[in-house]
Amino acid sequence: MSPLWWKGSGSIFRNPDGRLAALWARHRVRAAELSRYYKIGIVNTVFGYGLYSLIVFVGVNLFLAQIVSHVTGAIFNYYTFSRHVFHGTKANVFSYAGSYGVNYLLGLAALAIAHSFVKSPYLSGFMALVAVSVVNYFMLKIFVFRTRRG
Repeated sequence: MSPLWWKGSGSIFRNPDGRLAALWARHRVRAAELSRYYKIGIVNTVFGYGLYSLIVFVGVNLFLAQIVSHVTGAIFNYYTFSRHVFHGTKANVFSYAGSYGVNYLLGLAALAIAHSFVKSPYLSGFMALVAVSVVNYFMLKIFVFRTRRG
């Protein structure tokens, strides 16, 4: 039997006309950017969530801790995102501040909702962070880090 016996078997993995390759070629750059976003997001999370946890640990209210860590984290995130994720784009600082303002309000709402279900301020803070990270990527991509025109 031929080592490629499966090729004519009607397998779901068979791609006779290259549609999968064409789809991947179209979205490869976006997938790489999204991958970099979440890799750098881990660094940003360690910084921001670490600061949030430290502030909560010393006895500060979780909502006050969130705003302090959010503002400090936003400044840190601007540099990491602009250098490592959205390089080759032009960033608008005012749009960035606006997007993080909206992100903060979404995070505050997510924190309040998570804290109503989970009483641990650490776990509810982490749940809120994960929930708004997806929205944050699209806000940054669409409104802040725009592709430079040639």
